[in-house]
Amino acid sequence: MAIDFPSPSRDKRELEAAGAFSPRFDEHGLVTAVVTDARDGELLMVAHMNAQALALTIETGIAHYWSRSRQALWKKGETSGNLQTVIEMRTDCDQDAVWLKVQVAGHDATCHTGRRSCFYRTVSRDGSEARLEIVDDRIQFDPAAVYRKDKTE
Repeated sequence: MAIDFPSPSRDKRELEAAGAFSPRFDEHGLVTAVVTDARDGELLMVAHMNAQALALTIETGIAHYWSRSRQALWKKGETSGNLQTVIEMRTDCDQDAVWLKVQVAGHDATCHTGRRSCFYRTVSRDGSEARLEIVDDRIQFDPAAVYRKDKTE
């Protein structure tokens, strides 16, 4: 049985209380999803979910997202084997964002670059420029081999 989400209440107290989960999707039909490792709290990624991705995540326990660049449903880790099993899902006070605490399978990597986290760079100021520096150089898997378009099993 598919999950249907009720329309969000206009009553702030109702939104902030226990009861029905009624996510507040934005004008594009999305909520923001913050994803951390359930084991150590490391920030792994920030993504977006439409109603279908959110419902599939709740129903299956495996994280699904909406890819804004591909305009498609995305089962995280389906190609790489790094599926995200949801250990806990939370929502914020006004229900327009969710926090997923996940266990990552496979290489224990979330980023398509082969790293554990998508947040592997720092941003700093260098005079009048903002600069990026890689602070996590550990590659858990070879993205070129995993994401080859002509890959044969």
